[in-house]
Amino acid sequence: MNGQQTFSDIEYSMRKRTTKREAFLDAMDECIVWDEWCALIEPYYFKGKRGRPPMGIEKMLRMYLLQVWFNLSDEGVEEAIYDSYAFRKFMGINFTECQVPDATTLLHFRRIIEDNKIGEKLFAALNKAFEEAGFIWRGGTIVDAAIIAAPSSTKNKSGKRDPEMHQTKKGSQWYFGMKAHIGVDAGTGMVHTVEVTPANVHDVDMAEKLIREDDDVVYGDSGYLGLQKRPEIRDNKNKAKIDFRINRRPSQVKTSDTYAGINWEKKIEHDKSSVRCKVEHPFLTVKQTFGYRKVAYKGLEKNRNRLLFLFSCSNILMYLRGTRRVPMPLVG
Repeated sequence: MNGQQTFSDIEYSMRKRTTKREAFLDAMDECIVWDEWCALIEPYYFKGKRGRPPMGIEKMLRMYLLQVWFNLSDEGVEEAIYDSYAFRKFMGINFTECQVPDATTLLHFRRIIEDNKIGEKLFAALNKAFEEAGFIWRGGTIVDAAIIAAPSSTKNKSGKRDPEMHQTKKGSQWYFGMKAHIGVDAGTGMVHTVEVTPANVHDVDMAEKLIREDDDVVYGDSGYLGLQKRPEIRDNKNKAKIDFRINRRPSQVKTSDTYAGINWEKKIEHDKSSVRCKVEHPFLTVKQTFGYRKVAYKGLEKNRNRLLFLFSCSNILMYLRGTRRVPMPLVG
C-alpha cells in the first residue's frame, strides 16, 4: 500500500487517543500476510486482458474484510470508507490518487470469493500454519453449535422464506435460520472445523464431522449425550476409543443440594464445563465483535463462506490476544 502521508494523516496524528476500531484495524493490518492471502485469490481473479484494468486484489480483499468484520452491505461498506478515516487508512486510499471501489465491483469480487471457496482454502491454510507453529494442539476437541437467525417473513418478491433454512424449537421458543457447528481445540480454544446446516439438524448428528481422527477426548454440552453410541462413532476404530466427557442435564444430577459432604457429581460437571466453556469464545467473537447474529445472504453455501472467514479472523484475534506477536506466514 502507498505509505505517503496525506494532510488527513498529519491532522489525525495529533489526536490524543486512538479509537478501538482503528486499533483493531491496525492490529489486523500488521498481522495479516497480505501477499499470501492474495495468492489464494490470484488464480481465480480477472486477468485484465480486455476492458479496463481490474482493481488490485489486495485493495478488494481489504474492502471485503471490512464488510465481513463490520457486517456491512456492499453499498454500506463503500459509504463507510468515504465516511471513516480508520477505514480509509486501512484501505490505503488517498483521494488525490485513487477512489473507493464501488459496490458493484465489490459484488463481483465477493462472487469470486464464494464461487471458488476461498473461505475454505484460507481457513485450512491458516489453521495449518497455526498447527505447525504449535498454536493448535492435538488430542482434544470441544463441539458445539449455535443458531444463526434468518428472515422468516414471506413479504418478499417470491413470497417464500429461504428454502435452505428451517425452523427449530429451543426451549420454549421457535427459531428460523441455519446452525453453525464448530469443533474447537480443547487446549487452545481455536476453531479447527466448521460445518453449516439448516437449524432443524440436531447437534449430535453433525458431531462426528467435528471430531479429528487423533482426538483422545471430546467435550460437549447435554445436546451431545449418547454420541459415543452412534454408529459413525462406534464403527470407527479411532473414534470408538475416545473419552467422551459430555455434560449431563441438571435433572440427571441426583445429589441433593442439602447434602453435607462434597457434591462430587456437581464437581465433575463443573470441571467438564470449565474446559467446555472455551467453545463459547469463538461464537462470542462472531456474534458480538463481528455482529454476525443474522445470516447475510440466502442459501447455506454463501453464509458458510462468510463464517469461514469470520472464524479464521476469530482465530487470529485469539492468537493476538494470547501472544501479542505478528503471526507467521501461511503454509501451502
